[in-house]
Amino acid sequence: MVFFFTSAKYPNAVIYMGKDKTENEELIEYSFPKDVWFHVDNYSSAHVYLRVEDIDELEDIPPELFEEMCQLTKANSIEGSKKHAVDIVYTFAENLLKWTGMAEGQVGFKVESARKVIKNVNKNREIINVIKKTKREEFPDLRQMHIEHMEIYNI
Repeated sequence: MVFFFTSAKYPNAVIYMGKDKTENEELIEYSFPKDVWFHVDNYSSAHVYLRVEDIDELEDIPPELFEEMCQLTKANSIEGSKKHAVDIVYTFAENLLKWTGMAEGQVGFKVESARKVIKNVNKNREIINVIKKTKREEFPDLRQMHIEHMEIYNI
């Protein structure tokens, strides 16, 4: 099962996350290369993904959409949601790395310098309340979606 959300200002953006660490494993494997992965740094949290057409650089994410992603990520960390401020790490999904022996849901990075961190993200209840109201559960065939995407873009 995957949770999907709709951005208040960018309704064409696809925002999604797994229900738990088992779903996170599937998302790691089947996310699209240019999906942007978000996670609370140094705490357990949901893996939150952003899929937007024509994002070639992390800096291309519109500021309002970026803020929504950070707020959703912070809100979906048991420990992080209780902290006054947290750091959020983000990178393209193609930069995520899994190797044998890693815990379920744990990731590394192919290129450490391609991983970005936004410091001191404080809770914004207004943004969280709006985006949480859009939450819906779906059961997509992530593998098939990934295969079709890779074929279309000759990846």
